[in-house]
Amino acid sequence: MRFSDGTEPPLSQAIVSGGLVFTSGQGPLDPATNEMPADFAAQATQVLSNLVAVFEAAGSGKDRIVKCTCYLSDRKDFPEFNRVYREFFADSSPLPARTTVVAQLVREGVLVEIDAVAEV
Repeated sequence: MRFSDGTEPPLSQAIVSGGLVFTSGQGPLDPATNEMPADFAAQATQVLSNLVAVFEAAGSGKDRIVKCTCYLSDRKDFPEFNRVYREFFADSSPLPARTTVVAQLVREGVLVEIDAVAEV
């Protein structure tokens, strides 16, 4: 991951500690194109896909996610986020524990960001 000025952010994508994988916040950039979808549902789907890719790279996976902290830039997107999230985790039981916060996100145009914890 790089900032638009080419520098790397001062963080790790994920850290494994105590049998758990902790991710940094994952945004909606497509890693193949470095582009960001414009609409909320597409951003949320991309964020969840990016999250799973980070977990898989750390030796975990979607089925091992235990906690998500979700950040939305606008409260009006909460119902749509619930729809996308429920669809994404349709085969998961129980669903991961979750906290959702409405906050101003750092990068312009980012509508959703998620950090999460999974078992290794």
